[in-house]
Amino acid sequence: MEKAFRLAILAVLALIFVSSPFANASESPFIVAHKRVALKKINSGIERISVSIDVYNRGSATAYDVTLADDSWAQDVFDSVIGNTSKSWERLDAGSLVSHSFELESNVKTIYYGAPALVTYRVLTKSRLQEAYSTPILPLKILSDTESGKMTEKKLLVNYGSHISALLIVILFMHMVFNPSKQSGNKKRH
Repeated sequence: MEKAFRLAILAVLALIFVSSPFANASESPFIVAHKRVALKKINSGIERISVSIDVYNRGSATAYDVTLADDSWAQDVFDSVIGNTSKSWERLDAGSLVSHSFELESNVKTIYYGAPALVTYRVLTKSRLQEAYSTPILPLKILSDTESGKMTEKKLLVNYGSHISALLIVILFMHMVFNPSKQSGNKKRH
C-alpha cells in the first residue's frame, strides 16, 4: 500500500515536472490584427482609400518591439496622402489595443487585391522575432462605375425589406383565416 502511494506521488511529481515548460509556453503574447478599408470618391477621377488597422494582444504576456508594416499598396496605383503604411510601438501589454490609420489616393480604375498587413514582435523568452498577419481585405473596385438604379433598389430593400415581409405575412394569415379551404366546405353538417 505504501509502495503504491509512493509511486502515485512520484507519478504526480513527474507529471508536474514535465508539464511545467508547457505551462510557461502558454504565457506569451497572442497578436490579432484586423484591417479595414473604406473607399470615398473625391471626384470623377480620384478615389480616396482610408485604411485602419487594429492590433490586439490577446495573450497573457507583453509583446515588445511591435512593428506593423502594410507595404502591399502598389506605388504605381496609390499615392500616400495622410500617414505612413508602417508604425512601431515599444510594447503592447496583454489585453491592450493599438490602432493605426492612413489614407491613400488613386486615379487608376482597377480591381485591387490587397495582401494582409504584417505585424512583427519580440517575446522575452524567444530570440527570434514572431510574426502575425492581419485579416485580408475584400477586392477593392477603385473608380468603378456604380449603377444608380441597382443602388437605389438595394437601399430600398435594406430600409423597407423587413416591413414588407411583415406585411406579406399578415396578409397571408388574413387570407387563410377568411378564405377556408374548399375541402372544409364539402363537409356535411347534421
